[in-house]
Amino acid sequence: MTLDELPPAWVEERLNGEMPAGGTAIASPPEADDDAIAGLRALLDADTFHPWRSAVGDGVLAGSARVRGRLVYVWGQDVRHRGGSLGAAGGETIARTIRHASRAGVPVIGVAHSGGARLQEGVAALSAYGAIFREQALASVPQITLIPGVCAGGAAYSPALGDFVMMIQPHGRLFLTGPRVVEQVTRERATAEELGGVRVHAANGVAHLVAESDDAAAEKLRDLLSYIPSTFGGPLPLVPVVPPREGDPADHVPSSTRRVYDVRDVIAFLLDGGNHLELCARWARNLVTAFGHLDGRPVGIVANQPRCLGGTIDSTASEKGRWFVDLCDRLGLPIVVLVDTPGFLPGVKQERAGVIRHGSALLRAFARASTPKITVTLRQAYGGAHIVMNSRDLGADLTLAWPGAQIGVMGAPQAVAITQRRAISDGADAEELAEAYASERLGVDFAAANGFVDEIVAPGQTRERLIRALELHA
Repeated sequence: MTLDELPPAWVEERLNGEMPAGGTAIASPPEADDDAIAGLRALLDADTFHPWRSAVGDGVLAGSARVRGRLVYVWGQDVRHRGGSLGAAGGETIARTIRHASRAGVPVIGVAHSGGARLQEGVAALSAYGAIFREQALASVPQITLIPGVCAGGAAYSPALGDFVMMIQPHGRLFLTGPRVVEQVTRERATAEELGGVRVHAANGVAHLVAESDDAAAEKLRDLLSYIPSTFGGPLPLVPVVPPREGDPADHVPSSTRRVYDVRDVIAFLLDGGNHLELCARWARNLVTAFGHLDGRPVGIVANQPRCLGGTIDSTASEKGRWFVDLCDRLGLPIVVLVDTPGFLPGVKQERAGVIRHGSALLRAFARASTPKITVTLRQAYGGAHIVMNSRDLGADLTLAWPGAQIGVMGAPQAVAITQRRAISDGADAEELAEAYASERLGVDFAAANGFVDEIVAPGQTRERLIRALELHA
């Protein structure tokens, strides 16, 4: 597409480097904080920021700093400078900052606020984005991007190439094409919020974390850094041990598999202080993915969520699980898997959504992950869902189960409806047959006796057993 073929309003916005009054395609609301310097310094330890390439400017500020005493590299964009559009000089600053961070072995934090490539510089601006993307793809350190305002075009791609995206309310926006161009090209009308607001990207997994304010973003950033190493596969940060919540985790788990509960209540009794940082909390709610500490050591948590869809696994949850397992493996975080699922969600919609492809990707992620992996079955695990949730034969280092848990190809009523179909049609009691099948074939004692579960552990002993296991496998 040539410049003449582009919508006139879009060209005008980019050439001017800012939005006309009342525009929403690339500019943030007037009340938004556009000061990249202030935005960066609010995240960092006082008086620790040391800029570099400061004479270059071009709307990008970069340098080194500390967060709770930990060395990081940072960069930020100033939307007041030509609408935050990226030119060759600013792109080189960002690319070299990421490269220096990788060489130094420290995380890199970006504050992205940009309308995309600068039209005045033509292909040079595109080249600048290409250089940034390459450095991001090759980086050997965690990359965290904060979105305080609007990011369009290449500025929206860049955060997604990193490891963590945190959108800040109320002005965070991410989209490849702004509302005006969308309307002119597709005739669709949408506000910037409807097109790429926080609610949109929290629900689709683009935004891993959401902060209600700049102060909340700074606190979440510090919390996030307490779980991740400075370089992929490097030493994990250790924190002082905080006792867990008092009580038994099973107190919040109904014995009947037909009743739901919030698996985060179980997580709270296993982790230090009952605290965890949930990632992608609004995406695929039937699977919980979170960071926490066990005896001061960072771990990743993957848990079925019976509160949503009964804990079944669908294509979206499979995609989310694959992403998180790969992330933990790249970071070197041990993974604790809490299983309570009746199986994969059936139906035409799921098959059309590619549940086979997404489910196999989750299988592959667990099988390939070299980080320690421990599985705890809480109530039930059936069929392919039992396998995909880090079963023993998929590569789990340790498989635990609570007393009373059931593991098998399918639930007892469904199983006897197939295996005892003739007997049931002749008048046999289907409920009695199901109870007998469950007792003989689905009980955790049967799985443990045949070596498919390593240990049956009391709920109240689960935390200590996990701690001991991680001491051996870490």
